Amino acid sequence: MAYALARLVRFVTAVVVLVIVVGGILFVLSANPSNTIVHDIHVAASTLVGPFKNLFSIGGHPKATLVVNWGIAAIVYLVVGGLIAGLIARTATRSARPARRVIA
Repeated sequence: MAYALARLVRFVTAVVVLVIVVGGILFVLSANPSNTIVHDIHVAASTLVGPFKNLFSIGGHPKATLVVNWGIAAIVYLVVGGLIAGLIARTATRSARPARRVIA
């Protein structure tokens, strides 16, 4: 059960990082913001990176600022999600007791 939960945490982490990266790429490539898909991805990504908004400001370069801040957010999500999934998996390993070998 704990392994399944660890896999779920890894999957959710991957989806979050993917949304952030795709949102950043769409912004850098100047994708049409009035397109529904582009708009929805950008809104989702900007919501996920909310705590990292304006962490760094690269004067006069809004695209570089977004790439740096959103890149840091993606890395933090990836590391923290991996750590949480690893801890969950370790608890499953510790709770499982190995079978005792009976010597006759």
